[in-house]
Amino acid sequence: MRDTADFYPARGRVVLHVDMNAFYCSVHEAEEPDKYRNQPTAVAGSVELRKGVIVTCSYTARKLGVSTGMTVSQGLKKCPELIVIQPDFHLYRKYSRAFMDIAYEYTPLLQAVSIDECYLDISGSKQFGTPLEIANEIQQRIRHELGLPCSIGIAPNKLLAKMASDMKKPNGITVLRIRDVSKLLWDKPCSDLFGIGRKTADKLKSMRIYTIGQLAAAEERKLIERFGVAGSWMKRAANGIDDSPVNDEREKNKSIGHTTTLPRDISRMEDVQRVLLNVADQVARRLRRQNLMAQTIQITIRTPDMKTITRSQSLGTVTEQAEEIYREACELYRRHWSEDKPVRLLGITLQNLVPKEESALQLDLFDYERQPKKESLTRTMDMLRDKFGEDAVLTAGMLTDDPSALIRNHRIRGTSLQTDFLREERDENADGPRSIEE
Repeated sequence: MRDTADFYPARGRVVLHVDMNAFYCSVHEAEEPDKYRNQPTAVAGSVELRKGVIVTCSYTARKLGVSTGMTVSQGLKKCPELIVIQPDFHLYRKYSRAFMDIAYEYTPLLQAVSIDECYLDISGSKQFGTPLEIANEIQQRIRHELGLPCSIGIAPNKLLAKMASDMKKPNGITVLRIRDVSKLLWDKPCSDLFGIGRKTADKLKSMRIYTIGQLAAAEERKLIERFGVAGSWMKRAANGIDDSPVNDEREKNKSIGHTTTLPRDISRMEDVQRVLLNVADQVARRLRRQNLMAQTIQITIRTPDMKTITRSQSLGTVTEQAEEIYREACELYRRHWSEDKPVRLLGITLQNLVPKEESALQLDLFDYERQPKKESLTRTMDMLRDKFGEDAVLTAGMLTDDPSALIRNHRIRGTSLQTDFLREERDENADGPRSIEE
């Protein structure tokens, strides 16, 4: 008789990475199969503007040359029959909750890393079958119950699970063990290793390190000299080693961020200010929903040629107020970016987060005295928006000719990486997460 425990390591973990395939397009296909099944589709930030950026596209569209990051006009040149769909984030969140609810039935250790992907630690889930059986069952249930395709990686850690889920798309299941790393990964370029971007790969090339195998064999001391502590991580990762835990997604965020890809490049400071005002409003709302305060503000700027810079500043005291976040973000922008340079994307990330109940001691006397009035007004505004929608209360700056207005009106004020709604859903569940019986 087969013993399921034999398929699990005596020491160590089994981690799944569930990655939904062409998620936004797949959701629209699941909702309207007669209209979108096997059609070349794309979801874009601005359907009306041909300069709008394609957020994702169906596999049928990909076969015809369309790819994520193209403008709508570029996509239509590659594929004139391309069907461009307006985003519907309410619908995406509905399906995201649904597929994660399915995954949650197999382990309480679920870490949602974005709206369309999550990690599962199934080391204690032997009663549901072998790791391959669990992955198959999750994939089949998501396909049959929701009509969505997904790829799943099975590995002893998060890094390899993520790499494995990328190997067979769509609808693939891949097992990647540490002993397989040398055969399957070492001949690939360093940029294929999850966590290493193009710029880091270029720096590795300057050290004559071109492949993951060469990185795995590189002298750790030299990597640390060039990259700091990240050098040590890179060598371990190239050897398939990753000790990071699967954190229950209900844990408090270490940071809260929001980015907006603009329908057209902007450079005028007044345009930048309007966009940053909207972004600051969104991150402040998310911060307050989680009863957190932030001490560090970081801005993200991306240029039309896809170069990205980040700059940050720590405040003297913690804050949850959009106007303070906005003011600091504008100051960072002025200090580090010249007005004649165009930008394609702007974002704000809040860091050094602390629970609100622990933050009173960090407020100076002046702030402490005026805080109750501020909080009362903010609570009222949040209540109105929770009840009547995000646009129920807008500041004067949001009513002007904002270059990101199309994005706001199309309901892309919530970033695709926002998973607050999942956390709120779990917290509101009186029964709590489903436990696993050993």
